[in-house]
Amino acid sequence: MTQTQSPSSPTDSSALLDSAPEYVLTFSCPDQRGIVHAVTRWLVANDGNILDSDQFGDAHSATFFMRVHFAAPQNPEALTSSFDALREEYSMVSEIWPLARRPKALIMVSKMDHCLIDLLYRVRNGEIDIDIPLVVSNHRDAYPLAASSDVDFLHLPVDPGNKAEQEAKLQREIEERGVDFIVLARYMQVLSPQFCRQHHGRIINIHHSFLPSFKGAKPYHQAFERGVKLIGATAHYVTADLDEGPIIEQGIERVDHRTTPGDLVAVGRDIERVVLAKAVRYQAEHRVLLNGQRTVVFQ
Repeated sequence: MTQTQSPSSPTDSSALLDSAPEYVLTFSCPDQRGIVHAVTRWLVANDGNILDSDQFGDAHSATFFMRVHFAAPQNPEALTSSFDALREEYSMVSEIWPLARRPKALIMVSKMDHCLIDLLYRVRNGEIDIDIPLVVSNHRDAYPLAASSDVDFLHLPVDPGNKAEQEAKLQREIEERGVDFIVLARYMQVLSPQFCRQHHGRIINIHHSFLPSFKGAKPYHQAFERGVKLIGATAHYVTADLDEGPIIEQGIERVDHRTTPGDLVAVGRDIERVVLAKAVRYQAEHRVLLNGQRTVVFQ
């Protein structure tokens, strides 16, 4: 008697999907009809299952942006290779990220350590899913913090005569450690235009005011002199133009005429910690896409 194999039950299919690796696909391309249909068709062809997705069509730049979180049994290389035809057809700038691999973030800091402390704490508690392979500083003050978290520390003092040499050392560390992005957690040195271009869209800075305003030294004292009623902080990508990069996240806090410069500094530090942590988490979860001088952030 011939036996026929019964089709897989819904339970079997669910178990297969549950065990499949998860990925995030991000892309931007000229806006046109059929993009979502084409991506969905590609996912079906690769046995993919969408877990969540978001999209945005920017009428100003005529650009379409999309982030898709999906599960599929294929390995990253096979998925990337199979997506090539679609990427070329729609002129996409795209990335496929396996979620099994935690992004590696190098943190740079000077003497003010409140943002570094906050990031180390959030990573240790699982609030931000990244690995921190190295803390780099132009001072030695942050070494005990890095050591207490079992993170390597590199002291790179910078002066006008050795900047190129120190950035070359920094670049070697980035390459050898497989760093995905860099976080300037109150790093008070200006990176060279060449370094900024080399890591375009991969350096996050926290600026100690609500950009664009109060640039330069003592921003909170400038705010006090102007009698502001709101203060804030801005996380943005670093470009060759100082404090002009695409903005990722901002935060504000209300103050009044009783607030002293010292109070403003304390409140500002709190905002900086929260804003930078959000920007780092968005970057780690592949939620930020560049849109010229702006960003699209899928939250």
